[in-house]
Amino acid sequence: MALWLRCSRGAARRKMAAGAGSLVAAVLAHSGRLDKEDLGTRIGRLSRRVEELKGEVCTMITKKYSEFLPGMQNAEELVVRVDGLARNIDLLRAGVENEVQRDLNVAVAEFTELKQQLEQDTLVLSILKKLQEFDTALKEYNTALLEKKYIEAAQQLEKARSCLKMLESRKGFELKILKALGTELTVQTQNMLYHLGEEWQKLVVWKLPPSKETIGPESVMHSELHLCTLPSKEEEIAGPPVASVLQAFAVLGELRTKLKTFGKLLLKYILKPLISYPFLQPFTEEQSDVVILKFKSEKPDLDHSSPVEVFDKIKFVLEVLHKYLLNVPVEQCVEDRKEGRATLAELLGDMIWEELSDCLIQNCLVNSIPTNSSKLEQYIEVIQSTEEFEKALKKMQFLNGDTTDLLKYARNVNSHFAHKKCQDVIVAARNLMTSEIHNTVKITPDSCVALPKLPDPGSGDHVKMQKTSKLLPNEVLSLDNDSKLSQYTFSLPTCRISASVEKLMELAYQTLLETTASTDQCCIQLFYSVRNIFQLFYDVVPTYHKENLQKLPQLAAIHHNNCMYIAHHLLTMGHQFRYRLTSILCDGAATFVDLVPGFRRLGMECFLAQMRVQKGEILERLSSARNFSNMDDEENYSAANKAIRQVLHQLKRLGKVWQDVLPVNVYCKAMGTLLNTALSEMVTRIAALEDISAEDADRLYSLCRIMVEEGPQVFTPLPEEDKNKKYQEEVPVYVQKWMTFKELMIILQANLQEIVDQWADGKGPLAAEFSPAEVKGLIRALFQNTERRAAALAKIK
Repeated sequence: MALWLRCSRGAARRKMAAGAGSLVAAVLAHSGRLDKEDLGTRIGRLSRRVEELKGEVCTMITKKYSEFLPGMQNAEELVVRVDGLARNIDLLRAGVENEVQRDLNVAVAEFTELKQQLEQDTLVLSILKKLQEFDTALKEYNTALLEKKYIEAAQQLEKARSCLKMLESRKGFELKILKALGTELTVQTQNMLYHLGEEWQKLVVWKLPPSKETIGPESVMHSELHLCTLPSKEEEIAGPPVASVLQAFAVLGELRTKLKTFGKLLLKYILKPLISYPFLQPFTEEQSDVVILKFKSEKPDLDHSSPVEVFDKIKFVLEVLHKYLLNVPVEQCVEDRKEGRATLAELLGDMIWEELSDCLIQNCLVNSIPTNSSKLEQYIEVIQSTEEFEKALKKMQFLNGDTTDLLKYARNVNSHFAHKKCQDVIVAARNLMTSEIHNTVKITPDSCVALPKLPDPGSGDHVKMQKTSKLLPNEVLSLDNDSKLSQYTFSLPTCRISASVEKLMELAYQTLLETTASTDQCCIQLFYSVRNIFQLFYDVVPTYHKENLQKLPQLAAIHHNNCMYIAHHLLTMGHQFRYRLTSILCDGAATFVDLVPGFRRLGMECFLAQMRVQKGEILERLSSARNFSNMDDEENYSAANKAIRQVLHQLKRLGKVWQDVLPVNVYCKAMGTLLNTALSEMVTRIAALEDISAEDADRLYSLCRIMVEEGPQVFTPLPEEDKNKKYQEEVPVYVQKWMTFKELMIILQANLQEIVDQWADGKGPLAAEFSPAEVKGLIRALFQNTERRAAALAKIK
């Protein structure tokens, strides 16, 4: 306080000195302008002002000190009190740490022990309560079971099972008695199920054929289902109704298992036989306390039952079951159901409907799909009957409100019709392709496929055709009437084809005709199924008949004709139907022309392969002629003669095999090629001889004469002998080496001069067939080395 006071006084003095200094400075500043009298006056005033300031400063200091002194005293008193309180706190802390903490630890330990004991006692009490509930549930179960109150008995068992689960879920608290209780509960549950099973067997009795016997029409007739009728109110006292038994099964969780077994038997012995066997007719026979569902046999009108009849039969069976067995709600006895309200009919429907609908589709609706587009309108009756069938099942709660696959299948008849038609067409086509090729029919230029008259194109098509014709130039439209083509110009020549191929083409035309009266989707599917027929032929026939086509010349020729016959029709098949198909196909897609080269190549390759085989056999036979050398040796001559005879026999056999099969021009070209192969081989071998004696020449001439005389006889394309002479006379046209062979025969019998004359300075017939080197070689082989031979050789150039 004294320090503060001293500081305040020093500050006052400094303030006063500063004020006086400023005044002095002011005075000195103006001293130059003032006179001495004025200076004295001003100094007096300043002195008085200094004294006044001193008084004010002292007053201010005194006031501040008087205000500060009480606060300082209060602060000093508070410091004293705080020090006292701090000492008291220290004393209390020491007391707590020494006495209270010890007592508190003892109390906490006692509380923890009491809490654990309370929890243990509470657990024991809850376990005892559950054991009591378990015991009470079993006692009430036994009482209800004796009174045949199966629903109550089942509920008590479930209550006991719930208590046991809760006891077993207690961790760290295991009782040996729980195992015994579980065993007892299992025994009682099985006992309950046994009694329910006994009651179920009284309510539902199956009489089935022996298990060893296969399920067939005969055994199904002996299948029966006996249903106990619901008892009246008076009879309910003696025995439980069906609802009590089934709901008890539901409480125990065994209802689905029991219904699943029942559903399997129902499908196997009643519902599926009704779908598969049209002669079965269900009926009921009512007795005093039972209704018997059995079958009787009726002669069916068709091989397959119509969907309307099948739906009526199945609906009859389900109505009987609904009336006497399945119209039972189970929600009141299944407390934890997630499905909500449901009846036994709905549960059974969920289990068997998928398999039942699949069977109805595969064995009933599939067979009812029309095979002809004209019958599609009649299928509306089937769709309506399917809708009514599903409505009846929904009314009986066998189905929910959703549209099923059965109705979707029936409504999608156009797609199924197209699929079935395409499948039937492909199956029929494949059966024709795998049938025997050698069963043939004769095709002439006048022949045509038995195709019904096509409907007239629509008016829109006429417009298209008219517009197209206007685009053509006038020169094309005005044709010269004097130059007309024969009506057979673009016809297939007379030949034989397989009867199966003729039927195949009829099938293709009939299918295309079917497309003209079908929907757009069906039209496209059927059109491409026809294309698939020919693509299938291209792949199947050469593979399936491969061995026969390689071994048998006649089949190779028939296959060649078949391919050419198909290719011939493919040229115009698309054009015939172009304006009668859907607009998508009319824009150029309706064509088969792209398949034509493949079929022509297929037939030609097969026939050429057979030709190569026959050429190989001819050359192999001629190889046994010992190169036609040393014909003066009897053995060599016999071998050569035999080889020629074998070749002629082979050609004659081929001529008979291909007679009336191949077209005449193809026949003549084929036989001419094979005969030319034999003649060319003989010419080559004879021309290669280095020495030919006179006797050899005579014998070679006789062998060649056999070929010339009998060779034309292999040309017998027609069965009528008198008509074949024309083709036998035209042998040089089809046999390239025929004139060469005849010139060789002339050389074998001619002298040197005749040979020179035949050569005629390279302008004669001999020069047209042989080269100078070949002629010179023959001359050297036939004639001895003389001046005449030398002169003759000189002229051959």
